[in-house]
Amino acid sequence: MGGVLRAEPVWVETFTGLRMDRFARLVKVVRERGGNGPGGGRPWCLPLDRVLLVAVHYRTNLTMRQLAPLFGISSATVCRVIQRLRPLLALEPAPRPVAGVERLWIVDGTLIPVRDRQVGASSRNYRCSANVQVIIDADTRLVVASARPAPGNKADAHVWRESDLPATAAGTTVLADGAYLGTGLIVPHRRRARRPLLRGQEEDNAEHRRVRARVEHTFARMKNWKILRDCRQGGDGLHHAVQAVATMHNLALTG
Repeated sequence: MGGVLRAEPVWVETFTGLRMDRFARLVKVVRERGGNGPGGGRPWCLPLDRVLLVAVHYRTNLTMRQLAPLFGISSATVCRVIQRLRPLLALEPAPRPVAGVERLWIVDGTLIPVRDRQVGASSRNYRCSANVQVIIDADTRLVVASARPAPGNKADAHVWRESDLPATAAGTTVLADGAYLGTGLIVPHRRRARRPLLRGQEEDNAEHRRVRARVEHTFARMKNWKILRDCRQGGDGLHHAVQAVATMHNLALTG
């Protein structure tokens, strides 16, 4: 690759949001998952610039034609690199619950605009969007798991039940908002007609809101990777993007 951008500290931090040491950990993860290509024949090397290309694409949401001159390659090569490497940036599976250790997770969904109408649907944000469910750890604020995107016109509780997140969260205390009523998760006390909440219930709801706000902050940080503000990729593209962004978000937090 002989373009403008190089895997140097100043460019990596500017265009990916990761410091160089954390970006090196990302490259290590991709290499361990087979990023060097098949074993037979001439090996397909994995220079830092290839992972940088994928990370820059997710961070800036530039098109293939815009990325090509930055890296000194053709737009077709950009597409091939992204298609090959994006599954390798997936989020690590959530750890199994440890007996005797209490953990608190928070789940919520967010709408992400998409162009593929087989993935999204017209939603309350007046755009074709997908509903993406994410679980975070309340203490570390790290992303624990994410579900496959569902059409944006589906309710959060319905998407939760159809996803694999309930199995992932089995044995763990999970907080959610009022949209998850009837799912078995911890939701706020519901105010009924002509029956105001008791003082203790109001205090519980206030504490619930304070803790649950952490997942909203996580969504805001994840959407610094602009691919989650307007995903132009079709098929599994959004799913891979969410998984990759979650991985980079966790790396940015943990160091």
